[in-house]
Amino acid sequence: MMEALSPLSGRSFRLLWTGQSISSVGNTVAAVAFVFAVLEVGGSAADIGYIMAAQTVAKVVFILAGGVWADRLPRQAIMLACDLVQAGVQITLAVLLLTGQAEIWHLACGAVLFGIAQAFFGPASTGLLPETVSTDELQQSNALMGFSGSAFSIVGPALAGVLIVGLGPGVVFAVDALTFVISAVSLSLLRLAPRLVSTSPSFWGDLSTGWREVVMRPWYWINLIAHSLWNFAVAAFFVLGPVVAADQLGGASSWGLIASGSAAGAVIGGLVSLRIKPKRPLIAGNLALLLTALPLLALAKPLGTWVIVCSTVLSGMGLTFLGVIWTATMQELIPDEVRSRVDSYDWMLSMVVAPLGMALVGPVAVRSGTGPTLVGAALLIAVPCALTVLVPAIRAVRRGPDGRLISLDRGGVPRSGPADAAVVGGEPAAVD
Repeated sequence: MMEALSPLSGRSFRLLWTGQSISSVGNTVAAVAFVFAVLEVGGSAADIGYIMAAQTVAKVVFILAGGVWADRLPRQAIMLACDLVQAGVQITLAVLLLTGQAEIWHLACGAVLFGIAQAFFGPASTGLLPETVSTDELQQSNALMGFSGSAFSIVGPALAGVLIVGLGPGVVFAVDALTFVISAVSLSLLRLAPRLVSTSPSFWGDLSTGWREVVMRPWYWINLIAHSLWNFAVAAFFVLGPVVAADQLGGASSWGLIASGSAAGAVIGGLVSLRIKPKRPLIAGNLALLLTALPLLALAKPLGTWVIVCSTVLSGMGLTFLGVIWTATMQELIPDEVRSRVDSYDWMLSMVVAPLGMALVGPVAVRSGTGPTLVGAALLIAVPCALTVLVPAIRAVRRGPDGRLISLDRGGVPRSGPADAAVVGGEPAAVD
């Protein structure tokens, strides 16, 4: 366990982890407060959906730009700026709510600005983390980042409920703003080695370079297809699950237990990924992702609340394990100078197909029935994940004798992960 926690011994990662963990607390409680803020100012359930959709559209529109600029500029500075923007948005909304002047359009504008900031923050964050730890610690560091978020997702909604009832959603927005300020301070204290950045004068040239880096790696883009199908199919769980719980499992209390199982499984999956480093990480990760089909199958019958809860625990474990493995593999094998651009394509694809699945699953269930739709969604998750195991390029991603990952590019040439140094002016510079 001491080895698993070794990334926290480094000052840079410890600062990053602390700031992001505190920020994740604020995000968890603010997500609940947002819904009640919309209702407080006279909005409806439809307004909540419209505003959330607007935030997602803002992310999709700006995510590729976020990847380009995260490779062009210091990622630390981009993340810090995004934290300050989000802090400004939240404190503005807090003041409007507390003074009784907030309107629907205020919340909508805040959500759009929030989405734009997240579009720049995400790729920069994925690219920055490897600058704070050694290659050997990438998996543990990603597991630690995910573990804190999963743990807070369990207690966050309950904490939000207490704060909203006692103080109102405006105070929760103010608390979230404070967590962004703390995250910005932690980022400002990072001392990182200089790195190579893109010097291309063309934004579109940088974007096309990122695309070429994606398509030249079959292990990457084939996984993206499988994971996109997962994002599309898993919508059936979130859309049809509450319906099944309400009609056949006793209502909201049962659905609450089922949802909490996923959070508990995510914590367990984070602990597992701290300790286990598979020799063929993508095979292990995709096989773990097969577990996410279990809740869909359990709901199709349905098999009973506690059986479904157990299935969601396994699902949360598998999803978290895959997430840690996938991110660490990408961070090690994708060159630093293009890492954020490559990651932005992953983000964009996920955000595009997930809402599409949400929109289509209801009509499909009306036509085909809830049970068959859930079974079909489970197959759409399980079959692609299982087939990836047979892909030579994915099987070729493995750990060498020195523990570093090795992959094959499109030409069949073996490639290994980068060394633990950033190249500056042709000379290696140690990363703190």
